[in-house]
Amino acid sequence: MKVRVPRRIARFSLWISLLFSLHSCNVAPPDRLQQIKQRGELVAVTLYGPTSYFETRDGDGGAEYEALRHFADSLGVKLRLIAMDTIAEVFAALRNGDVDIAAAGLTLTNSRTKQFLFGPVYQRVQQQMVCRRGGKNPRSLDDMDGVSLRVAAESSYLERLKSLQPEYPELEWEVDTELDTEPLLELVWRGELDCTIADSHIVAVNRRYFPELSVRFDVGDPESLAWVLPAEAESLQRAIEAWFTQYAASGELRQLLTRHYGFIDVFDYVDTRIFTRRIKKTLPKYRGYFEVAAAQYDLDWLLLAAQSYQESHWKPRARSPTGVRGIMMLTLPTAKEMGIKSRLDAKQSIFGAAGYLAKLRARLPDEIQEPDRTWLALAAYNVGYGHLRDARELAERQGKNPNLWSDVKTVLPLLSQKRYYRTVRHGYARGWEPVRYVGRIRDFEDILARALADQAQEEARTSAPTPAAVSSTSPSAP
Repeated sequence: MKVRVPRRIARFSLWISLLFSLHSCNVAPPDRLQQIKQRGELVAVTLYGPTSYFETRDGDGGAEYEALRHFADSLGVKLRLIAMDTIAEVFAALRNGDVDIAAAGLTLTNSRTKQFLFGPVYQRVQQQMVCRRGGKNPRSLDDMDGVSLRVAAESSYLERLKSLQPEYPELEWEVDTELDTEPLLELVWRGELDCTIADSHIVAVNRRYFPELSVRFDVGDPESLAWVLPAEAESLQRAIEAWFTQYAASGELRQLLTRHYGFIDVFDYVDTRIFTRRIKKTLPKYRGYFEVAAAQYDLDWLLLAAQSYQESHWKPRARSPTGVRGIMMLTLPTAKEMGIKSRLDAKQSIFGAAGYLAKLRARLPDEIQEPDRTWLALAAYNVGYGHLRDARELAERQGKNPNLWSDVKTVLPLLSQKRYYRTVRHGYARGWEPVRYVGRIRDFEDILARALADQAQEEARTSAPTPAAVSSTSPSAP
């Protein structure tokens, strides 16, 4: 049975349908900034590494992470951070529309501006040719014959090399699709690769862990770093520009860069002679605190003093790039946990650090014996207990003894490699740092013990009673 609709009603219905159709065509879908605010979440992609993102003993860290968190807070949304292993993966996430922002120390290049939008420039860097001391020593791009050079895929270094090849037709290099810049620097340090190219700020940070890395020469002109956005994210770009203007004007950007990159001249390897002089001149001011705190927490006071020298060079007002302060370089969360009111008070700082180290040592399984128990606790003090637990797990998987520092220290550096850190709970860590940290403390402790022993012997000699002088004349007769 057919139902006949009057022509007048049919025409009205058609007009209503057209009206709604036209209205829906004129309503644009929410732009990128609106989408972020509607879902209450800013999705960003970054790289694992000391210049971008990593997990610290007190939570997440890294310059890019901190800046992203500040920007998300300004929008009133949460930050969801996706950490990748390579630059190629970062740009793939952008192209796929999976993220709102890429923040990973990315260089503003001509080819990238054709595909993406960029936020304001926040840092200027210089590409550098990095090799190993004692290895190949090219002085310029004309001097690269016989030098194995490798750079990361889709990196600005690869773009630079391609642009320079017409001028240097003999220049050759490899492209690594698996490793990013920092793992390549480690290969150079190990002697498995002659040279790679890296930005100056990445080199500066990684030379703390791989001191044999050597900058041979600059490659090209300085470049600019900026956040990268999808091509259609104009509204988000405007929001970032407005926020960045205030962030820079307030001084917060400068403070951020200083915290993460302003330590190069301060935290250098210390000359043994300087250390020896400070044992005589500086240590006596704080020796009593080290001795009492060590006795209270069943520690060796020489170890505690050596740790303090490694942390601050015995400077009560020292400040690290990440904002930790004091003679024991306590973080705010650690100071709060240990009931420390002023990190700049040497006594409070020393007692707080001793208590915290003892607390970490107590958390370790009972079967771990000394001195490994203390070495492992020091590593946890530096890198965080979670990462230490991951390293012990990896050691066990590899048939090594997770209770021996000699075994665990060979595994800790693996936490900076993708194929390992993806298999553990706490992910990426700068695994070489705690190994060097513990090693330097042990070296300082040995030097300190020898210096104090020499001082004691010298004092014993100088304080010995002088033999009575013998008279050259005979005593008088009674």
